[in-house]
Amino acid sequence: MILLENLSIRAGPFSLENVSMEVPSRHYAVLMGKTGSGKTTILEAIIGLRSVLAGRICLDGIDVTSAKPALRGIGYVPQDGALFSTMTVRDQIALALRVRRVKAAAVERRVDELAHMLRIGHLLDRKPQGLSGGERQRVALGRALSFRPSVLCLDEPLSALDEETRQQMYALLRDVRAQTGVTALHVTHNREEADELADCVFRVEAGRVRRLGEGKCATASTPTPPSVPPQPTGSG
Repeated sequence: MILLENLSIRAGPFSLENVSMEVPSRHYAVLMGKTGSGKTTILEAIIGLRSVLAGRICLDGIDVTSAKPALRGIGYVPQDGALFSTMTVRDQIALALRVRRVKAAAVERRVDELAHMLRIGHLLDRKPQGLSGGERQRVALGRALSFRPSVLCLDEPLSALDEETRQQMYALLRDVRAQTGVTALHVTHNREEADELADCVFRVEAGRVRRLGEGKCATASTPTPPSVPPQPTGSG
């Protein structure tokens, strides 16, 4: 579950006020808005890359507003993939597990599992140079999912892809969601992506967030969670 309550965020002269939204567990939400509207700013606040002036951020019933990014249990797919140029695909996917000191055998099993799910087994020993846009995003997705996060944040992950590759990624993201049960927040300006993937759609306009239609997201109120950050996941 992702819950934002009355967030205030400032980035230079730009600000967002009283941002509230709720994404129930295991749902796929899309956050839309024009370029410069603040979509990525909200995502960065959830991840912990941008501090908030007021309000709170809760993930799976835990208040993480002041928690460090590494303690929030979020998998993150940035817009350009942000792959490490000197690392093989295998090492990119394994990185978060090795940082968490997961045993080597468990790391190997998880990398193979994700490579099969994302259909990138033939790329494991390659480095990012020469990979297509779709291949790079599959690798970035594998890296984000490696430690089995409960929340996945994606920042315009399909924006640089051609139409055929985008269609393939729609199917892949639906498969990933079905197999992992992850709660997802996907930032985009593309309505087609929302139509293809979303249970519920939110839009940033004039510094506020509103939900478009009812969708499949629940509207029940959420009890106040405790202010204790989650611990890093160590499972492989």
